[in-house]
Amino acid sequence: MAETESRSGPALVQSVGRSLDLLEAVASEELGLVALGERTGLRPSTAYRLLTTLMERGYVVRSASTGRFRLGHKLVELAATASRGSERVLSAAQPHLQQLRDATGETANLAVLDGLAIVYAGQAESSRAVRLFTTIGRRVPLHACAAGKAILAFSPPSLLDQVLEKGLIRLTGHTLATRRELVDDLEATRRRGFAIDREEYEEGVVCVAAPILGPGGEAIGAASVSGPAPRVLERDLDATGDLVRTHTRQISQELGALVEPAR
Repeated sequence: MAETESRSGPALVQSVGRSLDLLEAVASEELGLVALGERTGLRPSTAYRLLTTLMERGYVVRSASTGRFRLGHKLVELAATASRGSERVLSAAQPHLQQLRDATGETANLAVLDGLAIVYAGQAESSRAVRLFTTIGRRVPLHACAAGKAILAFSPPSLLDQVLEKGLIRLTGHTLATRRELVDDLEATRRRGFAIDREEYEEGVVCVAAPILGPGGEAIGAASVSGPAPRVLERDLDATGDLVRTHTRQISQELGALVEPAR
């Protein structure tokens, strides 16, 4: 099986990359073999060989009438499984988000891990006139927000390695954009049990987050409290962090986690 090695990344399996190119191409529209080859830059013989495997596994279907390829049922099954997993986390977290909102007066959020980013999956919005509102579905790099840093701090080192390898994009003047800054912050997060975002993702916004663990003890998401910087900083950040951590511990237990993250 062919592999390629980049200077900045690990070895990539060429056939897997090509198969994903084909899946992404047929996700946009039904395409014939020639069109798929043109879209992906693959020879028709190579594309057909990969498509045959994808069809056998249910990821791609070929129309009997047109001969064109489209996505198969297997991807729908995988998407449904992922959706059910997120729904289970949201179901467990939502009452706690509301309690965090009521206790702090600020917006409480649920974020789940998605690759090298977090995705906002739930929210209990503050009723204050000036408040934070985060769009559900928004993706944020792990290094640039409290929820992401809470997950990073309690994940295997390989996840941090991937984040550093990709590069630390500076989103504001406060974003942790060097390896040393991020590593030091994650060490402090592990000691406290919660992460703090001091205007690192968005100017004027401060956020406190703690990790949510899955059944295997892995960090799968985080709950956070976010609001305007002056108002959040008026509160005792340690007390806010401990409150969030208390709720994420309870959420983790409801999800079947038997251990707390190492500190």
